[in-house]
Amino acid sequence: MTPPGREEAQRRAAEELARAEYADEPLPDRLWRMFQQWLGDLTDVVPGGPPVGAVLAALLLILVVVVAVWVTVWLSRRSARTRADDSGDLFGGRAMTAAEHRMAAERLAAEGRWAEAVQERLRAIARDLQDRALVDNLPGRTADELAAEAGRSLPAFADELTAAARAFDDVAYGGVPGTPDSYAMLRELDERLRVARPVVAL
Repeated sequence: MTPPGREEAQRRAAEELARAEYADEPLPDRLWRMFQQWLGDLTDVVPGGPPVGAVLAALLLILVVVVAVWVTVWLSRRSARTRADDSGDLFGGRAMTAAEHRMAAERLAAEGRWAEAVQERLRAIARDLQDRALVDNLPGRTADELAAEAGRSLPAFADELTAAARAFDDVAYGGVPGTPDSYAMLRELDERLRVARPVVAL
């Protein structure tokens, strides 16, 4: 029996789809069926007959799967980065020493990238306070939480720590541009905090 031509196959498919049982077909099933029909049409139009078309269709299907997997992985990584940024995490998931944060801050300040320099300088302060056990090493800590806890250990610096946290939040999340003055304030605070001693509770 001679197989139907392309136009005849399309006519028969249209008649089949017009049947009542397809009226309530779930969308995923409909999309899958349409994809299968598209692959079938592809094998019909490739010169050399179905074997060549089938190979081409299989290669195309593999390519579609690879692209879908790549897009899924890329979106998941981007989502993870966004969640880390949106959470207000002071360190943004990075592990650096206080000295490394200070070096990064000075480099950024030399380049005139004041907003980033402000962020790195407050991260240096936070890491130094953690290393000296003046604040707990809590993952996901925000700048405001750091200032509040450090202010209890170093009450003489409470107001300045609050101002530093506000400067960090302004440039990191508020879209406020950093300035040389705001960076100088954090750098000077960092230097004084490095030699500060906590208040001993009686």
